[in-house]
Amino acid sequence: MSNIFQLKISTSRQLSIDRSRSILMTIICTGLLLVMPIATKAQETAPAKAPATSVPMDGLYFADIVVRGQVVFQIGSLSNISASDRAGIINRRIVSFLASEVDRSITVRNDPQRGIATLQLNNRILMTVTQQDAQDFNVGVETLAQQWATALNRAFDEPPLAIDVGQRLYSTIRQFQRDAIDRLPAILGALLIILLTMLLAITTKRITLAASDRWEIDYNSKTLVSRIVSGMIWIFGSIVALSVLGMDFTALVGTLGVTSVAIGFSLRDILSNYFSGIILLVARPFQVGDQIIIQDFEGTVNYIQLRATTLVTYDGRMISIPNQQVFTATIINNTASEFRRSSLTIGINYDTDIGQVKEIIHQAALTVESIVADPPLEILVRELAAGAVKIEVRFWVSSRRLSFLESTSQVAQSIKEAIKAAGIDLPNEIYTVQFKDPPQIFDPAAQQYQRDRLPPT
Repeated sequence: MSNIFQLKISTSRQLSIDRSRSILMTIICTGLLLVMPIATKAQETAPAKAPATSVPMDGLYFADIVVRGQVVFQIGSLSNISASDRAGIINRRIVSFLASEVDRSITVRNDPQRGIATLQLNNRILMTVTQQDAQDFNVGVETLAQQWATALNRAFDEPPLAIDVGQRLYSTIRQFQRDAIDRLPAILGALLIILLTMLLAITTKRITLAASDRWEIDYNSKTLVSRIVSGMIWIFGSIVALSVLGMDFTALVGTLGVTSVAIGFSLRDILSNYFSGIILLVARPFQVGDQIIIQDFEGTVNYIQLRATTLVTYDGRMISIPNQQVFTATIINNTASEFRRSSLTIGINYDTDIGQVKEIIHQAALTVESIVADPPLEILVRELAAGAVKIEVRFWVSSRRLSFLESTSQVAQSIKEAIKAAGIDLPNEIYTVQFKDPPQIFDPAAQQYQRDRLPPT
């Protein structure tokens, strides 16, 4: 009995202990359930702790984003990367994008949940715009991302001048190569026609020069004819070559017509000189070597060009006269004929036999070898002057200036010597001076002035 009673007592104690433990656990769990919402709410309402700002190792807070050597904008450092390292990664991506022939259009992808925005090119991330970037530039993330995307697109679309010129030149050369390959048969045909035109023009020019030797024209006229013939051949050959290349002949003629009118108005003076030179070479009022007088200029024709005529004066000066002035001026050609008439005037006294003097002059003039017998010599009484009878002698000599002057001098010298040898005196110019009121002459013997006589001579 005692053992049974003790067993009951121990069992009841054990039950009371277990019951106490269960009550304690219930109280603890209820307390935890009441405390957890408060702690969670306090945790939610507690201010977030700002991340620690790290100082960049290189000392740079901002670095440049460069496109083709030009700075587009700057970016700052982040907590885990410096500004220079971040800019280096982005610049490397930009270079790879520029090297590839893809559509270079930057788009912005916003991520509101994460509070960032990404700049993408062909679904490839170029860079990320963070809250730190927005705080650095004092704008929103979306606004800053759009500004950077616009700057990059502008830099991509507007390359530097050298790169732009190089790209355009490269594309032009490539297009020219493609066109040249496509039009190779036409180009070869045009080159063949130009080669044939050149050979035909050279051959025709030589034939024209050789054939013009039989014509009685000077070298300049021969050159002009040969140039005109070869020029016409070149014009015809050029038109055929352009037609082979596919150019519309009607449009070409219209373009040349409009262009020729504009060129004619702007260069009418120059063209007038050229056309005047052509007319002078064709009409031939003078030739190279002729001695002519044009306006106030006199000399020997040295060269006749299409633009101007060159004279060498008798004192050694060279003068170029525009052909337009030459064409409209009065031209005196002293050497157009082989012979030219010269004349001399001689005075004799009134008591001298005129017939005898004419015979002496005739014989004296014929002794000069440069005198031409036909036309014959002419001796004319030209004037009965106050103190002498004027006799004119006309004779023909070579038209060249040197021969003309030298022959005239020889004839004058021969006539003077012949008249002197015949004992005929040539008149002197005698003037009689009469004084209305004779001057007073001092007479030393009479010690007075005399009016009625002159001093002895």
